[in-house]
Amino acid sequence: MKTVYVTTPLYYVNAAPHIGHSYTTIAADCLARYHRLRGEEVFLLTGTDEHGQKIAQAAAAAGKNPQEFVDGVVPQFEGLWKTLNISYDDFIRTTQERHVTAVQAMLTTLHADGKLKRAVYQGWYCTPDETFWTEGELEREPGTTGTPVCPSCQRPLEQTTEEGWYLELRAAQPWLKAFVSSHPTFVRPESRYNELMSLLEQPLPEYLCITRPKHRVHWGIEVPFSREHVVYVWIDALFNYITAPGYVSEPARFAGLWPADIHFIGKDILRHHALYWPMMLHALGFPDEWMPKMIFAHGWWKVGEQKMSKSRGNIVDPTVVVGRLLRDQLFAADVYRYFLLREVPFGQDGAFSEGALVTRLHADLANDLGNLVNRTLSMLERYGASKIPQPGPVGCAVDDEPLQRAAVQLPGRVEAAMARVEFSVALEAVMQLVSQANRYIEATAPWKLAKEEGRMSRLHTVLYVLAEVVRIVAILLEPFMPSVSSAIWQQLGCGTRPRRLRDASQWGLIDAEQPIGAHPVLFPKGASQ
Repeated sequence: MKTVYVTTPLYYVNAAPHIGHSYTTIAADCLARYHRLRGEEVFLLTGTDEHGQKIAQAAAAAGKNPQEFVDGVVPQFEGLWKTLNISYDDFIRTTQERHVTAVQAMLTTLHADGKLKRAVYQGWYCTPDETFWTEGELEREPGTTGTPVCPSCQRPLEQTTEEGWYLELRAAQPWLKAFVSSHPTFVRPESRYNELMSLLEQPLPEYLCITRPKHRVHWGIEVPFSREHVVYVWIDALFNYITAPGYVSEPARFAGLWPADIHFIGKDILRHHALYWPMMLHALGFPDEWMPKMIFAHGWWKVGEQKMSKSRGNIVDPTVVVGRLLRDQLFAADVYRYFLLREVPFGQDGAFSEGALVTRLHADLANDLGNLVNRTLSMLERYGASKIPQPGPVGCAVDDEPLQRAAVQLPGRVEAAMARVEFSVALEAVMQLVSQANRYIEATAPWKLAKEEGRMSRLHTVLYVLAEVVRIVAILLEPFMPSVSSAIWQQLGCGTRPRRLRDASQWGLIDAEQPIGAHPVLFPKGASQ
C-alpha cells in the first residue's frame, strides 16, 4: 500500500510564524494523524523557504548574512510546531544540500532536454511577492497609464528589464486545461477549482521566468549551466515536494511516496501550486498519474474584515495566544487547534478574535466535552469503586439504544467528513455525540439510581454506556486534539492500549473491572477569562 503523503507549503522565513502558518500546518497534521488512526503509513512534510530577495533584505536590515538570519528564524517555526504537537516526518530547508543538489540536477535535465529558453524580459515586477506580471494580468482599464499595483499584494510594481531562463507556459496550457477538467478534485474547495478553470480559459503568459540575475538577487541556488543566475525562489521552493521524498537521490523511496496525496496551501498561492507546479512536473516528464492528487487552498484568517498583514500590525502570534490567552489551560495547544479547525468551514475565510476562542473553550470544551468526561469519571469513582462496571443488558432501557447507535455510527460520519477535508463537520459530529451523552446523564440520573433499591445493575449499565461513549470520543478526537485524547484515554484506564479508528465503530471494547485513572478537570472553567 502506498504511503499517504501530506504536505504544507514551505514557509518563508523573513519573519516569525503567524496564525496563517499554524492553520495550514495544524490542518495537515490533523489529516496525517487521521490516516495514521486508520492504520495507514503516512509521510507528513513541512519546512522552510529560505532564499530570495526578501530574505536578503531582511538579513541586511538585521545586520546579518542571509544564512545567519534564516538559521535564527527557522527554530521559531520548529519550536512552534513542537508546541502545537505537529507530528511531521520530515522538515526540509531549501538551504540544505540535499535540496540544492536535487534542484540543480533537475534544472540541468530541463536544460539538456531543451525545455528552457534564454531570453530578455521587460515588464512589471513585484519585489515583495517576487513575481512578474504581464500587462494582461494587471486588471486595469485599457489605455491606463502610470504605475500599476500588484494584483496579489496591491503594492506598486516596478518596471524591470532582465535576462533569464524561461519555461514554456502557453504551449502546455491545453494539456493542463484538459488534465484539470478531467480531475475535478485536483483543486479544492470548488470555488478554488473554478478560479483555476477561469484562469485556464484565458491565454497564459508565453513563458515563466525561473531564474533571477545574481546582480539583483544574490541569495539563491546557483543555476549550474548559467552561473550568473540563481533559481527563482518560487521554483526553488516548489521543488521541495519531490526533493524531500528523494526524486533524484532515492528513486525507490520516491516511488513509494509520490504522488502527493494532498498539498495544503493558502488561497493566495494557488497560482504557483495549481498552475506552475504541474507544468514544471509535466516538463520533467511526469505522466498524468504522477500529478499531485489534490491541492487544497484554504481561506484566510482575518481580524474583523481586514486580512492580517505585518504592515497593518494585526498579525496574530500563535505563541502569544497559547502562552498568554490560554496560559491557565493544561491543554492550551489543543484548545487552539480545536478553535481553528472547528470555528470556520475549512476553505472559507474566518475572523479571529480572542472572544470567539474563549467562547469555544467554555461552551464546547469546558461545558460539553470536559463536563461529560469529568461527570462520567467522577460517577465511576463514586458508584463503581473506580472501575469500569460489569453492565447489565445494554439497550434494555429506551435511553440506551439511541446513544449506543449514535456512538457506533459516529466514525462513519467522521470518515465521510475527513474524506472531503471538512474538519469542522467532523468535529461538529463528535460534539453532537458529546451533547447527546450529557443529555443521557440527565435522563438516566445515575445519582438517583444509586439511592434506589435493586437498581445497581441498571446503574452499572448506565455507567458502562457512558464509559464506552467517552472511549469512542477519545479515539475520534486524536487527530484534532492529540493531548486531550491521550489524557481522556489515561483517565479511562486504557493505558498503552492503541487508539485505532476501527475500534471506534465497535461497541463493548472497554474492559469491565478495568481500573480508571486519576481524572483532573480537563478544561478549568475559571481559566482564560
